[in-house]
Amino acid sequence: MLGSHFRRQVPVGPYVADFACMAARLIIEVDGSQHGGEAGIARDRERTRWLEREGYRVIRFWNNEISENIIGILETIHIALFGSLNSDAIEFKHERKRNHPTPARVARRPSPSRGG
Repeated sequence: MLGSHFRRQVPVGPYVADFACMAARLIIEVDGSQHGGEAGIARDRERTRWLEREGYRVIRFWNNEISENIIGILETIHIALFGSLNSDAIEFKHERKRNHPTPARVARRPSPSRGG
C-alpha cells in the first residue's frame, strides 16, 4: 500500500500480529481453519479486544479470501488506511516509543557453532 509500511510477524505486547502498519496502528490477521472453532474464536476475540484497548485497529481475513479476492482485500486495507477508495494515499510516519510493550532481547551466551 502506497504511503504505508507493513511488517510481518510483529510482536505487539503478548501477541504476534501477522501484519502490522505501526504508524497507522493497523493490524491485519490472516486466519486459517484453526480459528474457526469455538476455542479459536474465543482466543481471537480476546486478542482483538486487547489490541483495540492498546489503540490498534484489527482486520481479519480468511486464508482462502486472499487467493480468491485479493483485489477486494487490498481495497479493504486501503479504506482502513485512508478512509475511502477515492482517498489519496498519504505517507504515515511512525514514532518509536521508549516504553514499548515488547520486551528487549536478553543477552545470550556465544554460540559455539558460530565461533563463540
